[in-house]
Amino acid sequence: MRLVLLLLLSTFLSSNLVAQDKSWQGKFEPIDNMIAPPNSFRSASGAPGKAYWQQRADYKIKAQLDEKNNILTGEETITYYNNSPDDLSYLWIQLDQNVNRKENEGFSYTVGNVRNGIDTRSMQILTRAIDFPAGYTIKSIKDASGKNLKSFVNNTMMKVILDAPLKTGESISFSIAWSYHITDRSLFRLSREGFEYFPEDDNTVYLIAHWFPRMAAYTDTEGWQNQQFQKLGEFALEFGDYDVEITVPEDHIVAATGALQNPNEVLTKEQMSRMNKARTSFDKPVLIVTPKEAEANEKKKAKRTKTWKLKAKNTRDFAFASSRKFIWDAQAVKLPTNTVMAMSFFPKEGLPVWSEESTKAVVNALEVYSESTFDYPYPVAISVNTSNIGMEFPMISFNGGRPRDGKMSEGRKASMIGTIIHEVGHNWFPMIVSSDERKWMWMDEGLNTFLHQRTVEERYPNFNHTTPKSIVPYMSGDKSIMRPIMTTSDSESLFRIGSNFYQKPTVGLQMLRNSIVGKELFDQAFKEYANRWKYKHPNPGDLFRTLEDATAVDLDWFFRGWFFTTDNVDMELTNVKWYKIDDNKTNAKIEDRDVDLKINAEGQNRRDFSGGAEVISMVATPDNSYGGFLSRVDEPEIRKQLEGKNIYEVAIKNVGGLVMPVTIEWVYTDGTKEIDRLPATIWRLNEHEVKKTFVKSKEVKEVNLDPNFEFADTDTKNNSFPKVDQESDFDKFKNKN
Repeated sequence: MRLVLLLLLSTFLSSNLVAQDKSWQGKFEPIDNMIAPPNSFRSASGAPGKAYWQQRADYKIKAQLDEKNNILTGEETITYYNNSPDDLSYLWIQLDQNVNRKENEGFSYTVGNVRNGIDTRSMQILTRAIDFPAGYTIKSIKDASGKNLKSFVNNTMMKVILDAPLKTGESISFSIAWSYHITDRSLFRLSREGFEYFPEDDNTVYLIAHWFPRMAAYTDTEGWQNQQFQKLGEFALEFGDYDVEITVPEDHIVAATGALQNPNEVLTKEQMSRMNKARTSFDKPVLIVTPKEAEANEKKKAKRTKTWKLKAKNTRDFAFASSRKFIWDAQAVKLPTNTVMAMSFFPKEGLPVWSEESTKAVVNALEVYSESTFDYPYPVAISVNTSNIGMEFPMISFNGGRPRDGKMSEGRKASMIGTIIHEVGHNWFPMIVSSDERKWMWMDEGLNTFLHQRTVEERYPNFNHTTPKSIVPYMSGDKSIMRPIMTTSDSESLFRIGSNFYQKPTVGLQMLRNSIVGKELFDQAFKEYANRWKYKHPNPGDLFRTLEDATAVDLDWFFRGWFFTTDNVDMELTNVKWYKIDDNKTNAKIEDRDVDLKINAEGQNRRDFSGGAEVISMVATPDNSYGGFLSRVDEPEIRKQLEGKNIYEVAIKNVGGLVMPVTIEWVYTDGTKEIDRLPATIWRLNEHEVKKTFVKSKEVKEVNLDPNFEFADTDTKNNSFPKVDQESDFDKFKNKN
C-alpha cells in the first residue's frame, strides 16, 4: 500500500507540474519520433543499411556556345539506372533554366520592395520592365531507337512518360536536344550563373551552371525529389559519369568539371609546358595563361571555334566557365592518397589579389577538409572569379571579390578568401556527401561552413571567424518570425538564411566539438559520418545517429533543442549561498545572506560576499535514515574533510529554454581562478532551475557562468555574482559588432 501511495503522489505532482507549464518536460526525450525510423536501407547506427540503394545517371553531352547571340545549344544522351526496388513508369527531369522565365514562380519579391528613390536596377529586378528571353527550348526527346517520348513540362520540372515501366535493375538511354538564352547575371539578385559583360573591352565571361536537363533524384525516403526550383533551395542530384564536349570561340579558355582529354588540341605548346611544370610545383602557382596573353586574347574576337573535351567520373553535376579574358594559374597539392591540381581563372580585373590569394585559398581548403574528412578524390579544384556571390559545383566554383583600381581592403580580401574556401569546401558537402539541398539546406551549408570556419581559424588566424558569439544577435531576435534549423530552404526568409542555415548549425557543431563531446572524439565521429555517406544521400537522421553512434554520447537533448526549436541559451545565476561548518554553534542565528541576483522592481537588489559566510552546524545522521543498511558513514571523517572549508550553493535558472552544459568560473580573493564544468544532464530532473553545491578551500570573490562564451548565452548581464553595473566583455562585443 505504501508503494501505491508513493506512486499516486508522484503521478499527482508530476501531472500538476506539467499542467502548470507544459514546456517543463520533454527536453531530454529521445528524438526517435522526430526523424525517420531506421530500416533495411538506413540503419539505427546512422550508417547505410545492407539494402541501401541509389539511382545513377550517366551523361554524354555536346554543347556549343554562340557568343554573338548568347545562346547555348546542346544535345545529350542520358543513361539512367533504376537501382530502386520500384518499377518506374515515368521519369522527372530538372529544367532549372526555366526559373528565369517571366511567367515562372516569382523570386524577386523576397529581396526588395518598391520605394521612393528606388534605383533602376532594383526596379528592373522587381518588375522586369525590360523583358528578355529565358528558359529552355526542348527540341526533341527520343528513346534509344529514335522514337519520340511523350513529355510534360511543369515549370522547372519535366515529366517523361516511358512506353513501358523501367523495372528494378534495368537501365534506359534516351536523348534530349535543347537550347536556351544565357541570362545576364546583372539582371538578377542571387544569380548563380549566366554571363557578365565587360563594356571596356567588349568581352564576356560565361559562367555556365545548371545548364543541361538533369535527372531528378529518386530516393528511399523521398521518392522523386521534384520540388520546384526557386533559386534558393538548390539541388538533389544523382551520381554518374560525364563525357562532355564544349565548343567555344577559338580564343576562349575553358575551366570545367573533370579532366581535360584533349589538351594538345586546345592549349599551345607553351601552355602545355607550363602545365607540366605546375604538376610538380607544390609551393606556388604557375601561370598557364599570363596576363599579357589574356589581354592579347581580348582583342582577337576569333571567328573560328574549338572543342574542349572533358570527362568526370562518379560526380553529381557538371559546370564550366568560358572567356577569352581568363588568366589561368595552377599548383599541385599532395594529399596522402593522390595529387590534385588547384587552379584559378580570372580576368585582369581580378589582379593583383587573385593571383596572390585565390589558388592559395584553394590549397588551404583542400588540405584542411581532406584531413577532417577524406582525401579530395577528384583531379582538379578550380576557383573562377566573378563579380559577386559564390557558387559551388563539382571541381569548380564561381567566387566573387575583386579589387577596385588594383586595391582591396583587408576586410574585403578576407571575405573573398572566405568565399573561395567555402565554395571549394562544398566539394565535400554536398558534392560527395550528397545531401538533399532543396529540402535540407543546413546539411550542406551548415556542415560546410563548420569546416570552412575551421580552415579560416587554422590557416588565417588574423581573420574573423564564426564562434558562438556570432549567433547571439540572431538568437536574441523575434521568436514569432524565427524558424527552426529543420526547415526547408524555400520556407525561410532570405535575410535569415545566413544565420539559420549557415551560422547556427556551425555554432552547434563547434559547441559539440569544443565543449560537449570533445575535439578528438567529435572529430572521429564527424569523419565517420563523412566516410559512411560519401557518394551517397544522407538525411538529417543519419547525421544525428552517426554522431551518437561514434561517440557514445547521448545528444538527443542537443539535437532536439538546437535543430528542432527556436529556443535560445540564457542561463541566469539566481542565487549564491556561502556556508561554513561550525559544530560548536548549534542553531546559530545570523543574518540571512542569501543573494538573489534577479533585479527587483526598483532594480536595486544586489549583494556580495562582504558579509561573510553563514555559519551552520551538522547533526548526527538518525538511524532511521539508513533504512535496512547496517553500515554507517564515517561521520568524523566527513566533519574533518569539511573543517575550515567554504561551501557554496549555486542556483541557476534556465531562462532561454535551451538546456546546455554549465561552465562556472570561480574567481578567488587571492586573484586565482578555477573552472568547474557540469554536463547538460544536470537539467534532467528540473529543466527550469538547478542547484549544485561546491566545496572550496579558498574564499570566492566572484562567480561567473559561461566565462568563455562557449554556449551562445544571449544575456550575460545575469551570469555573474556579485551583480555589477559595468558593461561585460561580451556586451562590449555585442555593442561593437
